[in-house]
Amino acid sequence: MRCSPGSVLNLLRSGRMRFCSRRGKSRLPLWLRKIWAYMRLLVQSLCFNTLTDSDVVFDSIFEPVFWTVDYVTRWFGLVFVCLVVILTSSILVIAYIVLLPLVLNTYSPAWIAWHICYGHWNLIMIAFHYYKAAKTSPGYPPTEKNDRPFVSVCKKCIMPKPARTHHCGICNRCILKMDHHCPWLNNCVGHFNHRYFFSFCLFMTLGCVYCSISGRNLFLDAYSALERFKHLDLEKPGIPVTGMGLLIGLLPSGQTNFHTPAPSYTFKDRMIHKSIIYMWVLTSTVGVALGALTVWHAVLISRGETSIDRHINKKERRRLAAWGKVYRNPFNYGKLNNWKVFLGVEKRSHWVTRVLLPSGHPPYGDGLTWDIFPVRKDLIPV
Repeated sequence: MRCSPGSVLNLLRSGRMRFCSRRGKSRLPLWLRKIWAYMRLLVQSLCFNTLTDSDVVFDSIFEPVFWTVDYVTRWFGLVFVCLVVILTSSILVIAYIVLLPLVLNTYSPAWIAWHICYGHWNLIMIAFHYYKAAKTSPGYPPTEKNDRPFVSVCKKCIMPKPARTHHCGICNRCILKMDHHCPWLNNCVGHFNHRYFFSFCLFMTLGCVYCSISGRNLFLDAYSALERFKHLDLEKPGIPVTGMGLLIGLLPSGQTNFHTPAPSYTFKDRMIHKSIIYMWVLTSTVGVALGALTVWHAVLISRGETSIDRHINKKERRRLAAWGKVYRNPFNYGKLNNWKVFLGVEKRSHWVTRVLLPSGHPPYGDGLTWDIFPVRKDLIPV
């Protein structure tokens, strides 16, 4: 019997239809197929092109962890702000109720004037810059179409990003000249509130150092007093009198214990000493931690960098060093000029009116475009 090509083709078609019908009966549920397709898409996304590197793989694998941290930080921001207000207020209460009467009674008029003037100036600077840092918008790139130059497109917002603009996962939007997201402010630190953030850190550090140094002797006296109170509490309240003591009438009738005198301190004395110790420990701890952060940001400002710029510039230096080239930060105008641009100092009087006094002046530039100087020169002549 001879087989024609047509009969062979019909046989293959019938076999295929039977195989497909059997496979259709054993097909997985729709929800399970969706999960399988999503998992395949995730795996394929790790090698979507030749530009994929270890950073992309790392971000993809740890994306759930980053999302959880961002979510918790976003909702706990208000808690951190309340904690700052409560701790600062507690130090103020101790200063006004406990320390101020002590200063007025023991210090000379010159020292009293110094403590009152410096303390209130420092307090005003802390409160002003903290409020401005928390309430001032860090700056956002425009969402409408414009002719502004941009360096990349945000993969989260799908919007053009100007130079030094980065996406904040907690705020869920791009920030101009982003430094970092500060949970203690419940706000991002960007172009328009970077100066307020640094000034708050600086004056809070100065305030903590001031309290720690001026209260050192009070702390030592309070600690010694509490130790003395502790030894007094360990003494027995009375000594039992028995035997001949009762017969010769050492005690009144009906009393069997010889009572020791009442303690020489009160509950108010104990609380005053404890509050002084609390104030000194808190201000010393915060002064050391916040002082280190302030010094670090001061170094970055002197270099014309933000915290994110430092990581980017470090990678660029390594990349160009492999090619035998030297990378120069295009936003570094020189140490003095960097500080003048950052603080908004345009003339000599501004060192007082804009640095040593509360000032709400805007920063230099709009945060969208930046002046690049290949040669260091005075950006703002002072």
